Amino acid sequence: MEKALHLARLTGATLVIAKLDRLSRNAAFLLTLRDSGVRFVACDMPEANNLTVGIMALVAEQEREAISRRTKEALAAAKARGVKLGNPNGAAALRRAGKGGEALRAAVRANADAHAEALAPVVRQLQTAGHTSLRALAAELNASAMRTRRGGRWHVSSVRNLLQRMKRV
Repeated sequence: MEKALHLARLTGATLVIAKLDRLSRNAAFLLTLRDSGVRFVACDMPEANNLTVGIMALVAEQEREAISRRTKEALAAAKARGVKLGNPNGAAALRRAGKGGEALRAAVRANADAHAEALAPVVRQLQTAGHTSLRALAAELNASAMRTRRGGRWHVSSVRNLLQRMKRV
């Protein structure tokens, strides 16, 4: 789903969603969809708009808080019965396994690499058309409504980073 949202943002396409109620279970995604600026149409609710998505996200957030409260109450009851909770080794086990923040760094790196790979044909086409300087590439990417990985505008430094990443991918 994130890939579809990314491609819709990248190309300015309209995202078509089959069932909006299936997405309402994930408040973070609904709010990301609402705030992304991506146009979308839900087949089961074509009249859905930013307001509808916002309301569904608020309902999902309320449900999440209720689940959290019930879970905390159940854990407190188990603890009161004498059940030992949690990993007895905790963070020490993670340090021994060598799993600090590497998984997060790998995920960020993979997302950036995928974005660079998706933009590579566009950048090569711009370079072939004579836009070879970093400033010219940034201007052309912005003019064609292409967005950075985080949805921002292109600058000389972001184009330089993209080109370096494209060489490594």
